[in-house]
Amino acid sequence: MSREHILHKTRTALGRSVGQPPAPAPPARLRVPEVDPEARIDAFFRALEALAGKTHRAASPADACAYVAAVTGGKRAVASNAPFLRQCGVTSLPGVETGCTDRDALRAACAAAEFGITSADYALADTGTLVMLSSREEARLVSLLPPVHLAVVPREKILSGLDELLTVLPQPAELTSCMVLITGPSRTADIEQILVRGVHGPGEIHVVVV
Repeated sequence: MSREHILHKTRTALGRSVGQPPAPAPPARLRVPEVDPEARIDAFFRALEALAGKTHRAASPADACAYVAAVTGGKRAVASNAPFLRQCGVTSLPGVETGCTDRDALRAACAAAEFGITSADYALADTGTLVMLSSREEARLVSLLPPVHLAVVPREKILSGLDELLTVLPQPAELTSCMVLITGPSRTADIEQILVRGVHGPGEIHVVVV
């Protein structure tokens, strides 16, 4: 069956003629539910914990810093340049390297670090997802290359879900070259359907909501 014959049958089924432009796409149907901030945090934690993620509700920036210090234990870590991490005191912890802007230096630091520490631009309550917009403040390597990812997120960044994200950020390509959605530790079951964590990214993830 020729290509033109297939296209003719398709056009006929759609009631269109040759050269006729398609109709305008319908408007996006985004539904943003009204969810209490505390309920958002609870839902985010439940979703992330169901995926083997670890969570902590910090009562203050100092509490968040203490949690990160306990997890890293002074071992080698690289922190993104997110201002919120400085506000929490995370970038001053022993073993934490930060302030990298050179690409090669950042790659070397992330390859040698046991922990990658970031904030997040947004978090989605219904799926336990972190939304990371690549920038000088949040380089992708910090959340993707070290074997353990710690994210310290202010509570006001938690959205109800993807619909609200696309309402708040309808054109992400205008702000960043890359938007990464991180939902739990990296995992794959490509080989014999055996689940393995940490193959394509961190095998352990901690999220602290401040």
